[in-house]
Amino acid sequence: MKRRTFVQRIGSILAVLGLTEAEWLTMGDRYYQALAQPTPRKLALLIGINQYRNSSSLNGCLTDVELQKELLVHRFGFQAADILTLTEEQASREFIEAAFLDHLLKQAKPGDVVVFHFSGYGTQLAVESNTLQNALVTTDENQEPQNSQIANYLLEDTLLQLLRSLPTDHVTAVLDTSYSVPNTTQPTSLRVRARQESTKTQLVQAEIDFLKQIKTQNPELSPTVVLSATSDPQQAAREVLMSGFSAGLLTYALTQQLWESTPATTIQVSLSHIESSIHQLGSNQQPGLLSKKKNQQEVVTVENLLPNSRTGAEGAILATEEDGKTAQIWLGGLPAQVLPYYSVNSRFTLATGAQLVLRSLAGLTAKAQISQVGDPTPIQVGQLIQETMRVLPRSINLILALDTKLERIERVDATSAFAGVGHISTVVAGEQPADYLFGKLTQIPSRYGLFTLGGELIPNTDGGVGEAVKVAAQRLSGKLSTLLAAKLWRLTENQGSSRLPIKVNLEIVNSISSRVVMQQQTSRTLRSETVTKKALSSHIVPIGSRIQYRVQNLGDRPVYFMLLGLKNNRTAIAFYPWQTSQEPNNPDNQPQLRQIVIPANETVTLPQAKPASGWVISGPSYECEHQLIFSTTPFSITLKALETAKYSTGDQQPIATLVNPLEIGQALLQDLHNGSAITSEITTTATDSYVLDVNNWASLNFSFQVV
Repeated sequence: MKRRTFVQRIGSILAVLGLTEAEWLTMGDRYYQALAQPTPRKLALLIGINQYRNSSSLNGCLTDVELQKELLVHRFGFQAADILTLTEEQASREFIEAAFLDHLLKQAKPGDVVVFHFSGYGTQLAVESNTLQNALVTTDENQEPQNSQIANYLLEDTLLQLLRSLPTDHVTAVLDTSYSVPNTTQPTSLRVRARQESTKTQLVQAEIDFLKQIKTQNPELSPTVVLSATSDPQQAAREVLMSGFSAGLLTYALTQQLWESTPATTIQVSLSHIESSIHQLGSNQQPGLLSKKKNQQEVVTVENLLPNSRTGAEGAILATEEDGKTAQIWLGGLPAQVLPYYSVNSRFTLATGAQLVLRSLAGLTAKAQISQVGDPTPIQVGQLIQETMRVLPRSINLILALDTKLERIERVDATSAFAGVGHISTVVAGEQPADYLFGKLTQIPSRYGLFTLGGELIPNTDGGVGEAVKVAAQRLSGKLSTLLAAKLWRLTENQGSSRLPIKVNLEIVNSISSRVVMQQQTSRTLRSETVTKKALSSHIVPIGSRIQYRVQNLGDRPVYFMLLGLKNNRTAIAFYPWQTSQEPNNPDNQPQLRQIVIPANETVTLPQAKPASGWVISGPSYECEHQLIFSTTPFSITLKALETAKYSTGDQQPIATLVNPLEIGQALLQDLHNGSAITSEITTTATDSYVLDVNNWASLNFSFQVV
């Protein structure tokens, strides 16, 4: 298409939006070339705004655009030319709406795939009849700089109307924003993507007119999947600072999960994984689905995007260097908690059998050395990479962010005090990544407590009035050891990359039947038809319920089982495998701790107890997280550590408090390290690292609420 033809084609759209041809042309040739492409099968419009004229800047919105673009190109087969990105000053209301109409509406045909993404501020403002409406805050914010009360925003209602007017059923939108500013003043280390609007602010009339026009022109609406950063209007979308970058919690968790997904994953299952990932990043933010269809959660989200590959990946090759000897790789598929500790000599494989050895890592991109194994085929840009060997450092600290509201002398004292606790590092909140936050309670400022990054006070971590910082640090030392232990076993999570075919149901059982609450499984080794397509219930376990895990070992090797967990971010728990001994030297038949083995191609329920004495969940309400770890070799060191610190055999509950959590966390990693196939090439690495082979272990996370 010639440039003149392109400008004529979009002229009528710009007139509706109140935009001149000269203003449009300032977007530059790159956008002209992208918009002028012939009709594709897969189209995307990605919006990200960090810098605003009149609002404090955000940090992760451009990363969100990059995360989405790499996912769409390398995992779902989008052509880069068919992905239009509007960032920073280009993301005005007029440009966004013009790009939507010309790049998406004019080009999309029935059966095409369309993706829309927005990362930036959201807000609420009164429109006609003083009705509060949700709006996306665009980069220029105000139409006229001299009149700050005229807002040049994009209404959420306008966007939804545009999405539903597309002539295809394969439409997915992701809105990593929120509209209500939380009224809490508790310490937090996560930036909020919502802005409070003045009651005097008025929406620009051009937006109101545009919405009326498209409602008139598009009476028939197609179904669309809209993923929202929050399911509660009062919740806030947040972004997290990670190692080398910031990103929206929803976008990072969503894209990471989609790198690993199989085509049969439902929205309900995807949202449960996303919510679990967000929880591990320190926030109670719950993503939601905006839909008018009652059964929308049954829509298959990954099939909606039509993936290129039936199996997942941890990333892809972005470029090759040094005549194909090294590669630049993207690691958007690694779990968020694992990425900062992913170390040199970790290994990946390609479909051709070639191997990549990690040499350096910066944020989400890494350099890897290419090692051809058996296949001389040159490495190609865009090839998917799959994890085969995970290398983790043996020295890992829990990182505490010190709230910026603390006085300078308080931060100095806290830095000194926590340095003496051991395995604890401190940083200033918002300046470097952290695991938890140390600060004051808002209601009683003279009391110190421990908070999640999202600002939730961890139960029983607040001290007395007038407590000294050094006293608080000593008081919290045991709690911090527990949280560090949980950090260690979370680093084993490899549901996407494990080569052990494991499938686990968390069930509520009674004398008649059982009900599945959650289901997790390793995805790389299972046939797609084995994936549950039925949406499961919400992850809530009523107080008084009796629960069990139903574990299917679908492989040809026996596997050993271990369960570790965290209750309310406060108490470490473990599964104690009590078994009655029949040995002659144990005449009293006292129960002993024994390895739990799940034979090849068999299903086992845990705990293996009589119905009358099953695993009953007691109150009061709490959040629970279980890490289920499987290995092809026994957990010898871990079981020995459990044995030396177990409770008396008179109280043989299957799940009980863990009295030495840090020792158990370190023992677990050592057992997995010992069970991995460590070659002579990486023996030197093994002296100061844990080396874990995906062929020999699987680790699945179950997070649920007891109410």
